Amino acid sequence: MQKLLRFLKPYKLELIVAPLFKLLEAVFELIVPAVMAKIIDNGIAKHDSVYIGKMCALIALLAFCGLGFALTCQYLASRCAFRFGADLREALFRHINTLSHTELDNLGTSTLINRITSDVTASQQGVNMFIRLASRAPFLVGGAIVMSLLIDWQLALVFLVIAPLAGVVLYFVMTKTIPMYSLNQKKLDGIARRTGENLDGMRVIRAFSRQQQETIAFQHECTDLEQSMIAVGKISAILNPMTFLIMNLGIVAVLWFGGVHIDSGRMSQGDLTAFTNYMTQILLAMVQLANLIQILTKAQASSLRVAQILETPSSMQDGTDIPHDFTEAIAFENVSFGYHGGGDLAVSHISFTLQKGQTLGIIGGTGAGKSTIANLINRSYDATGGVVRVFGQDVKTYQEKMLHQKIGVVPQKAVLFTGTIEQNLRWGDADATAEQLRKAVEIAQADEFVDNLQYGLQTHLVQGGRNLSGGQKQRLTIARALAGNPDILILDDSMSALDYATDAKLRKALSERCHDMTTVVISQRATSLMQADLILVMDDGVCVGQGTHDELLQSCDVYREIYQSQMQ
Repeated sequence: MQKLLRFLKPYKLELIVAPLFKLLEAVFELIVPAVMAKIIDNGIAKHDSVYIGKMCALIALLAFCGLGFALTCQYLASRCAFRFGADLREALFRHINTLSHTELDNLGTSTLINRITSDVTASQQGVNMFIRLASRAPFLVGGAIVMSLLIDWQLALVFLVIAPLAGVVLYFVMTKTIPMYSLNQKKLDGIARRTGENLDGMRVIRAFSRQQQETIAFQHECTDLEQSMIAVGKISAILNPMTFLIMNLGIVAVLWFGGVHIDSGRMSQGDLTAFTNYMTQILLAMVQLANLIQILTKAQASSLRVAQILETPSSMQDGTDIPHDFTEAIAFENVSFGYHGGGDLAVSHISFTLQKGQTLGIIGGTGAGKSTIANLINRSYDATGGVVRVFGQDVKTYQEKMLHQKIGVVPQKAVLFTGTIEQNLRWGDADATAEQLRKAVEIAQADEFVDNLQYGLQTHLVQGGRNLSGGQKQRLTIARALAGNPDILILDDSMSALDYATDAKLRKALSERCHDMTTVVISQRATSLMQADLILVMDDGVCVGQGTHDELLQSCDVYREIYQSQMQ
């Protein structure tokens, strides 16, 4: 929790005031046994009903005030904890959005989701319970011991024996459970990962009839987590019974030796009753302290996982320049790149230059490095060798926001978000006019189906746009990129679900209505790239040929084979 304390700085008032109210509640609780001793010795023993009534009224007043202090502390603690949780989630979400694709790939989606939900919730609960109990429980224990010493210091020596025993139990449980809580959270990450993969790939699983195998694998992971949590529960279960056992044995010792002191006249019955009440208060405080330690143990493990994400730096540093208007739109100078843990280089020694307004086509087999080139242009990843230039400048020198405003990207997987079609299109430009949106839809050939929808652009899309076909989603993602009127448009195999006629209409509309736009088209179809000003032919991460369609037919065997196989 120490690494997350900076998120508590705005709530210093609650952190100070709330424990003070809890201490006042504890003070009143410590006064009650002394009042009861007075009632027994001065009221009941002397049959003074008036005195008994006054003292009972005083106990009721103390209880009422204690309730008020407890409620005030509860309110302040909850406000502090929940605001802390909200700030932590916001900071975590903001930091995740600053990480590069390299860090996101290494961490994994399921891990990030668990840390921003369950781990933050556990940390939040730890703050709440710490404010409420961290000051009250130790103060009650210490105060009860002091009050007991004032009554009979010899009898109070029982506390000095049982307190270390209870501390040993607490220390044993804490040291055993902290590593196990961290392990359980990692196993929960694995379950979340498998759940996400199964939900995303449900159609594939059913197509290959893998439901039973995936169910068995999911059951194994859940069983593993169950056994691990049971193991933690068994250790934690020792805490309360052992604490109760130690404290009850202490109460027995108090009653035993207290009875001897009463017989000898060293102690009154009221004092023994007060002494026993203080012993009970210590018992309850120790139990609360034990539960608090369990909660803080889990919160500590979760806070370390959250801090690990917050302390993960991005491998990309944002530049300070903005894109300039050069005739040279894109240039690769001996560029190489390899994915972290991916073995060989994904692309190696790529060099080309594309002028403003021209079209670049990239073709090649699966895994040839086509999408990697697109990711280097918009700086999803940084090249490990060479220089990538956009508008004459190294992409590393640009402000990320300004660079992405200049580049519109349509990824391989068509991703839409919950909301209306218009809301999705405005991701390209939040201030786009109706005419701009209409133009984007028409160029993307999406007007064919949008106009036939009952609500047009106001049609609501479910999560991921699953109420649309694959081709419809691809056309809307293209329209979304066009709505931002980018200087560079990257189509990363984003027309694969379109038929040849729609593909041809889209390419014609781009050439006729977007004259100044530089376009990068990645496709498996040679016919989609025939009119490109420059075509790169990729094979196993290496550019084996570049030029126009006619030039490549004469000079590049790989391109010729691809073209002839498709034409046949």
